[in-house]
Amino acid sequence: MRSAIGVPIIVAFLFFVQGCESVGFAPELYCGLENCYDVLQIQREEFDKQKLAKAYRALARQYHPDRVKNKYYRLRVAPKVDVRIVIVGTILVISLFQFLSAKHKFSEAIEYATGVGKFRNMAIKDGIDRGLLEMDKNGKLKKIKGVDNDSVIKQIIIENLDVTGGYKKESVYDTLAWHTIIFPLTIFRYLKWTAQWYWRFSVKKEELDEEAKFYLIRKYLGVSQLEFDQRFTDVNIDDLFEKECWIKANCEKWKAEKEAAEQEKMAQSGRYKRYKRYMKNAGTISFVDEE
Repeated sequence: MRSAIGVPIIVAFLFFVQGCESVGFAPELYCGLENCYDVLQIQREEFDKQKLAKAYRALARQYHPDRVKNKYYRLRVAPKVDVRIVIVGTILVISLFQFLSAKHKFSEAIEYATGVGKFRNMAIKDGIDRGLLEMDKNGKLKKIKGVDNDSVIKQIIIENLDVTGGYKKESVYDTLAWHTIIFPLTIFRYLKWTAQWYWRFSVKKEELDEEAKFYLIRKYLGVSQLEFDQRFTDVNIDDLFEKECWIKANCEKWKAEKEAAEQEKMAQSGRYKRYKRYMKNAGTISFVDEE
């Protein structure tokens, strides 16, 4: 019975002794969680001011921040944050900004289109055909209970208007986060496509198909797939193929001819002539009054 009572007392005593030994050991206080005698490499029994000063100067020559400034301040000032969390957070913030910015631009484009008579009239006609809108005897839209005519018109415009470029509808697939996720797949596809191109047209000497010709034309023109689809009509494309612009020399010649024709067109423009005449007569514009 006595031994059963004595065991908890002994355990409690050991914990008390351990707690007493740890008194004075705290982060950022004196030597932190280490014994200062051990840090200074001196014995407690041999301690005096002279030996303390000597040991301190020896350690200062090795560890003082004035001597190892970069290492010291990097360890002291560097934020204790996981770099991966910072990178992921930055990507998410940028992606959120991209998404909201694209959403705002798309809303601006729709608001503009809603105010243009051509698009508005087409939307009204489509709404009447679909039974969503009604006209009165005076040719004006009826006010139907529970139906907002402007919202219906805007929704029809959104469904039918093809907005591309910087004002297209927002999408998660256009954000940095999505491109970061699929980056390994993108690299794999690019390497695979490059290997196939080299094998087909450099090793096997196959004849270029239409897709390959389109790629070379876009490459020599310096435009992306989206820019090519927006800027070039069927007439331009037929002209590019007729003059074999998948050959670099032919493409450069075609570009030079188009630029020359554009400059000649501008020279014949009345507005351009007035601008040239103004620049000739007005001379250099200055914000400094000459006396």
